[in-house]
Amino acid sequence: MRKFIVKTRHNGWRLPLKDLAAGLLSSVATAVKYWLHYTLVAIAWLGLVPLTACRIYRFVFSGSIDTMIPDISSTENITSDIFHGCFVVTCTLFTFIGLVWLREQVLHGGGPDWLERDNANQAQAVNNIGEQLDRNENHNVAQVQQENVVAENVPEPQEDGDNNGNEENNWIPMEWDRAAEEVTWERLLAALFGLAKARRVLGLCYVVVKVSMLSVVEIGILPLVCGWWLDICSLAMFDATLKDRENSFRVAPGTSIFIHWLVGMVYVYYFASFVLLLREILRPGVLWFLRNLNDPDFSPIQEMIHLPILRHIRRLLLSAIIFGSAVLLMLWLPIRILRYILPSFLPYTISLNTDAQVNELSLELLLLQVILPALLEQSHTRTWLKGIVRSWCRVIAWILDIHSYLLGDNDGNQTNEAQQPQHPPPELNGGLGAAHQALLIRDGPTGFQPYEKPAFFALRLFSLLICICISLVICSLIALTLPVWLGRKVMALWLVGAPPPSHQITATVAQTGIKVHELYTAACGTYLCWLAARAISLILSWLPQGRAAMLARLKQWCILGAKTILASTILLGVIPLLFGLLLELVIIVPLRVPTHQTPVLFIWQDWALGVLYTKIACAVTMMGPDWFLRTAIERAYRDGIRDMHLMFILRELAAPVIISFGLSLAIPYVVAYSMVPIFVSNVQLKHYIARRIYPYLLVVGVASIIITLQIREFKKLYEHIKNDKYLVGQRLVNYDHRRVPKIQTSQ
Repeated sequence: MRKFIVKTRHNGWRLPLKDLAAGLLSSVATAVKYWLHYTLVAIAWLGLVPLTACRIYRFVFSGSIDTMIPDISSTENITSDIFHGCFVVTCTLFTFIGLVWLREQVLHGGGPDWLERDNANQAQAVNNIGEQLDRNENHNVAQVQQENVVAENVPEPQEDGDNNGNEENNWIPMEWDRAAEEVTWERLLAALFGLAKARRVLGLCYVVVKVSMLSVVEIGILPLVCGWWLDICSLAMFDATLKDRENSFRVAPGTSIFIHWLVGMVYVYYFASFVLLLREILRPGVLWFLRNLNDPDFSPIQEMIHLPILRHIRRLLLSAIIFGSAVLLMLWLPIRILRYILPSFLPYTISLNTDAQVNELSLELLLLQVILPALLEQSHTRTWLKGIVRSWCRVIAWILDIHSYLLGDNDGNQTNEAQQPQHPPPELNGGLGAAHQALLIRDGPTGFQPYEKPAFFALRLFSLLICICISLVICSLIALTLPVWLGRKVMALWLVGAPPPSHQITATVAQTGIKVHELYTAACGTYLCWLAARAISLILSWLPQGRAAMLARLKQWCILGAKTILASTILLGVIPLLFGLLLELVIIVPLRVPTHQTPVLFIWQDWALGVLYTKIACAVTMMGPDWFLRTAIERAYRDGIRDMHLMFILRELAAPVIISFGLSLAIPYVVAYSMVPIFVSNVQLKHYIARRIYPYLLVVGVASIIITLQIREFKKLYEHIKNDKYLVGQRLVNYDHRRVPKIQTSQ
């Protein structure tokens, strides 16, 4: 090893008070200087700039010249104007960034065809004019040389008196004509260049407006329309009317628009994901009417730039028709059938129930933080869905005898269309899909695969569409009923004091006595269905291995399941419960419950909130410095469930956290109810101490941590001042700590 030997000019270990005070003043002055600098910058960018932007925006769009100066210099509504100004500045900044990015797209992929074609024609015209000028200049030069040769062969005049007359007779007006001709061409070129520049500027402005409008329509309006259409088609499922939606929109229009846009955006996203899954199964060319998002050559901005506006309108209308038809088949029609078959099953309960023993906010956080991430992070769901769709396609292709058209030669094991070899554009007899794909795609169909056309092909395609519609309706009925039915059964058994589940669990108070949000029942039922499907898939994968191997794997999974249950009980049960109780006693109870009232602790609510707190604490720990808890969390996450080390989790991860939370909960309670009554006899004072001891100890702990950090930083500052004052130099020498005791012993 190596060690720095520090040499100083000061023999003592203490720094003089004068030098220490000078160093502290210098550090304080530096800190004040930086604080003033950043404060002024923050005031300018977070105060003056947004305020000025808001006032200018208001004057431009809704003000007058007479009120310009008073409005800009007004001191009223400064806070709200700053917030509105931040929004204006943000929109302006994003607009500028979008224009710069669009410019890069135009430079990279070129402008529209008509703009590039006009520029090419104008450049060709300029080149032709230049060539014509060069030919005229060469012709004039040759003519002048010929005239000079003729003038040399003419004898000189004998008389001086005829000189003036000869000069006047020999004057040639060609030079003046050529000069006038050159001036005319220069003016024409200047006008042509100005016209070309103006046309290009107008063309680029048109491209900017076109791309902006199409982006707003595809990202903003289309998802919003899908969200409203989903809401309209699902009104009967929640026993709502259009009047209710109109009233909610009038109360909070911004919130209503945002929620519907978000729902529509999620719907469009999952629809596109399902289309990508279909492209992996179906024959390339079947989905010719849908764009391939996985194509590396696909660029939506380049398509917005190059394709005409009518084609974009046609695509938007086609997308709206497809999305709307899917909503009708998967939501509106199944709800009508469900209300006819099971009239007591609907409507779903979506209103909050304050009498329920499960807090709505807690369950919502639990759903969003635990259940849904566990489902979405599993890749088995996509694999199962892909297998189901492939099996359905094989059955329908066998029934309708369209295997070549639907699945192609690979029997549904298609790779991505973008990875297919590029084929030349098919002829007119290549099929209906190839013809339409050639019309929609700019450079012809990519990855198209020919197929055999059976007899009565149009009738078979119509039967395929009918089968698709029927299958969508049946799948939607199952998805709307089975998870909710299972969830209602489980929630009715789980809730304390709830009656046993009847033959038909509904959301009405008359049959169950409770009302639970259907989001929780659907999530619970979905999770149970996923667990059942996962167990069935594992058992089916073990069957070909034989009885002995199946029993060995079952024993292995039972041991792993027991270890997982134990670790989950501690990590997802005990620790979140202790965390939630601690924060409830330290923060929530002192802020919400007066001292003359008795706080009531809800265990389920504290546990559900503790799950959220634990997840946030884990994220903060992973972003913090390296210490033992971060190392333990990283190893537990890296090992996973299959390679779980239970003793390591219990010893290195669970035990320190449980001991810390347990002591934080137990010590204040013991002090308040065992030690305080020995010294305090006043009942009110004892009650006040018991209620305020948890936040008081929190303040003491935080203050202790801050004081410790400040002492540590002061020691660093002390060493820094001493080194700046007395440090002479540093020398790097070899050092081995194992040899030091030997040397001291020999000495």
